[in-house]
Amino acid sequence: MQLEPVRILAVDDIEENLRALEALLQQSGIEVVKARSGFEALELLLKQDFALALLDVMMPGMDGFELAELMRGIERTRGVPIIFLTALATDERRKFRGFEAGAVDYLLKPVDPQVLASKVGVFAQLARQRQELARQRDELGLVLSRLRAHSDNSPLGIIEIDADLRVITWTRSTERMTGFARADVLGLQISQVPWLPEDGRADFVRAMQALLDRGEASETMHHRMARADGVTIDGEWYCSSLTGPDGRGTLALQVLDVTERRRAEETQALLVGELNHRVKNSLATVQAIATQSVRHSRSPEAFLKTFTGRLQALARAHSLLSAATWEGASVAELIAEQLALGAVPTGRLSASGPSAYLAPEPALRLAMVFHELVTNAIKYGALSDTAGRVDVTWDVCEGTLLLDWRESGGPAVAPPDHSGFGSRLIQSSLGGEARSEFRPEGVHWTLRMPLAQGASCAVPPVRSAPTGPDSRADGLSIAGQRVLIVEDEPLVAMELEMLLENAGAVPLGPVTTCAEAIEAIASQRPDIALLDGNLHGEKVDKVAAAFDAAGVRFAFVSGYGREHLPACFADRPVVGKPFDAVQLLNVARQLAAASSLAPAGSKSAALR
Repeated sequence: MQLEPVRILAVDDIEENLRALEALLQQSGIEVVKARSGFEALELLLKQDFALALLDVMMPGMDGFELAELMRGIERTRGVPIIFLTALATDERRKFRGFEAGAVDYLLKPVDPQVLASKVGVFAQLARQRQELARQRDELGLVLSRLRAHSDNSPLGIIEIDADLRVITWTRSTERMTGFARADVLGLQISQVPWLPEDGRADFVRAMQALLDRGEASETMHHRMARADGVTIDGEWYCSSLTGPDGRGTLALQVLDVTERRRAEETQALLVGELNHRVKNSLATVQAIATQSVRHSRSPEAFLKTFTGRLQALARAHSLLSAATWEGASVAELIAEQLALGAVPTGRLSASGPSAYLAPEPALRLAMVFHELVTNAIKYGALSDTAGRVDVTWDVCEGTLLLDWRESGGPAVAPPDHSGFGSRLIQSSLGGEARSEFRPEGVHWTLRMPLAQGASCAVPPVRSAPTGPDSRADGLSIAGQRVLIVEDEPLVAMELEMLLENAGAVPLGPVTTCAEAIEAIASQRPDIALLDGNLHGEKVDKVAAAFDAAGVRFAFVSGYGREHLPACFADRPVVGKPFDAVQLLNVARQLAAASSLAPAGSKSAALR
């Protein structure tokens, strides 16, 4: 900020005297304002601020003494220093009158230039100091206003405590946080304040006293606070001890309400623990499926088929539960998912019963049971020929699911010599009761299963029907088709390559990033593509758009559900992970067939 020039008022009825004063006092930062009479000087004094007034004593109309007396009677001009200038020899009585009128000095003309310049310089310096003090006062006032505004509107509660542990500052932000007004807390010792819970008060007092004893120090603490409405909140305290000029300490405290953050952290820890539990349970389930499947398989091919089928059943049940945020799944949905695998011929399995909604754990168990029932029926029972069928009905009674599985029309049935993995799984997984009857006309299972906590008979949320492989693609071939694999998991990419090679296709890639996939459209010229739903955390929307623009038919191969894939490509096929080889190859055949029916030149034109 640039300081204003210091103004000196020179009053004399003779113009030559005024010019002489102006020339004498001409120096940087000083402005001499001239007045030819007392009245003119008084008018200027009421409009402007002056550091000093140089008054001639003898002037017509109003002399210097009269002007000085008037100046001392006016609030605005009362503090302006006055130096009298006179050409007349004066006695002590006249000097006394001058000092009585408010003069600080009395100089005789002709004035010594050095003496006058020195005296004027002193008053100019004092005026500059007053200007600087006023500037600093204004700046400090602005800073204090900003600090007050910040503290009043801050999410932090701000408290100051003196050396006697008494509250001396309590901002409006602290009032909002706690509900206590300033009048409720100012002046109280912290051992008596209402905003500390009784069970934490002593610890807080000890912590504050220890911080004071350390002198200049800072520390972050955690203490609870009691609101005026009785609610206890968690506080994160940022504490500093300061030492004043008298050597006594002061505590500056800022507290942040972290109650919601603490709850979020606890919830996060709970969710991480629950996720860890579910992942480990899922891995243990997969381990058990693998172990039991290999134990009862006669060849690696049989093991692969059995293990993959069971894994698919588990994966589809997981997808159902994930879509419902792990709130549960309905019996009808679980059966529909088994039908979506494509193993049951259309129209040969009927299912009916009331809407029954299962909690997650029993839903997973029932999904595995359904898979084993379907698999056994295909291998040995009613679905092993072209004439048999299966009828599934269920009901709910007093918290128990009653399910009836009835096969008919198939080959003659005889009781097995021993119980395989599937039969034992059915009998042990439900947590209830499973009875089987091997009648000549077909197997009959009666299952009783407690719905468990969280289950109900409410109508489940309406979801779109799951899509499975199209049996009409069985007669098509992908031999010779160039298939681009876009997959960032090496083992999954390896499995896809093997399946495609065995089917006679030419696998391209794999490519693992969005940029590589887009570049491969032009460099490798694929016929069709299999696209992962996420590549190293990056969404694949732009890859799907590039395939579409180039006329490359593609399907998503993803662990994500349809709702997490690019919405503008909702009509494209989705093969869920872990994928079923039969389903994946059928989808590839569909893509190849659709690509061959595309208008001639559409793809090459897009690639150009």
